[in-house]
Amino acid sequence: MDIAVADRLQFAFTIMFHYLFPIGTMGLAPFIAWYTWRGAKGDAEAAAAAAFWTKIFAINFAAGVVTGMPMEFQFGTNWAAFSAKTGGVIGQPLAMEGAFAFFLESIFLGILLYGKARVSPRAHAFAASMVCLGSWLSGFFIVATDAWMQHPVGYAVAAGGRIEMASLWAVLTSPFALWQYAHVMTAALLAGGFSVAGIGAYYLLSDRVHAIGRRFVRAGTIVGAICSVLVVFPTGDRNGNDIATYQPVKLAAMEGLFASTKGAPLAIVGMPDTRDRSLLDPIFVPDLLSFLAYGNARANVNGLTAYATELWPPVEVTYYAYHVMVGLGTIFGAISGLALLLLIWGGRLYRARWLLWLLLLVMPFPYIANEAGWTVTEVGRQPWIVYGLMRTAAGASPNVSGGETIFTLIGFAGMYFLLGVLFLYLTLREIGNGPAVAHE
Repeated sequence: MDIAVADRLQFAFTIMFHYLFPIGTMGLAPFIAWYTWRGAKGDAEAAAAAAFWTKIFAINFAAGVVTGMPMEFQFGTNWAAFSAKTGGVIGQPLAMEGAFAFFLESIFLGILLYGKARVSPRAHAFAASMVCLGSWLSGFFIVATDAWMQHPVGYAVAAGGRIEMASLWAVLTSPFALWQYAHVMTAALLAGGFSVAGIGAYYLLSDRVHAIGRRFVRAGTIVGAICSVLVVFPTGDRNGNDIATYQPVKLAAMEGLFASTKGAPLAIVGMPDTRDRSLLDPIFVPDLLSFLAYGNARANVNGLTAYATELWPPVEVTYYAYHVMVGLGTIFGAISGLALLLLIWGGRLYRARWLLWLLLLVMPFPYIANEAGWTVTEVGRQPWIVYGLMRTAAGASPNVSGGETIFTLIGFAGMYFLLGVLFLYLTLREIGNGPAVAHE
């Protein structure tokens, strides 16, 4: 097997498995901070809720640390050429993530877990806020690194072709990075909101801890409804505009648009056929793609055939991942909007068992949507590892064979299966135990 393909498969598997856990920590951290501050003010139910979600957070955090370490090593083992050429740029935000974000999060998580009896309630609540800040800072530095690979700025090419940092500020404050970060964090918070609402629905359906169950359903529904809007506009819209401006071939693949078109339609459904270069059995919204991409319903949108085929990303994967993300996002908006309506309408949501079941069953799907979104981002960038500067095939380590990489991939699959089973066992055990509320 080609070494670059093997390296990509291994990195894709390890990073997609790993990212399940940061979604949980980034999505739950604001809820933990909120409930901990409420608990510090004497709200016993909020304190119990904070303790419950802190345990879930800690399990996610531990699994994220374990699964994140192999990716750091892969930069040296599998992607040595990429690291040697671009390390002067990507090394700085990645180092800042470890020094400023990870240590902040981990230190204050220790206080949050074990320091309640040793610090004041306000200090304990402050620790929860710092855990939230650390998890969101960690996300920022990682996204800023990836955004530079999507749209490189603030760099200079030195003698020998090595890419060096010219402006760290430009890298960290690139509009591409800021909108991508806003979109990623909104999507993570959406997953957190649906998780909180779903667990609350489980407690109401199982006739347990009713007061906390209602609080979870209310908080998760409100956050889920707000984020269902924000993930589309402005964050998704602005991120999409950046793709249209800087990565137009990715946009064409996302929409299965083969021929350049004025007044390009938006494909709701369809099946891309790269052999015949057409979208099979499509359902279109006329002119909408042109309007969303360029603010003009009659603007020209370049199709895939406007570019050399060697510059095309894997069209089918990019197209289907994008439509899975958008389709699920539409479903989330409908469910959370209906739940919010029933919540406002005399609290009928708490008695609508069919909708509580829906909130419970939909919990895994925001994670799928997050993974699909990252698939669009990374697969759609191909064949570039740094867009316009370095091809993915040129970044692989020359002294590692494809067979070695596949062998270690099999090992990772086995270890991660065991880790996944352990994670589910610990998480479901905590959910089964439930929040400990003295008066219930």
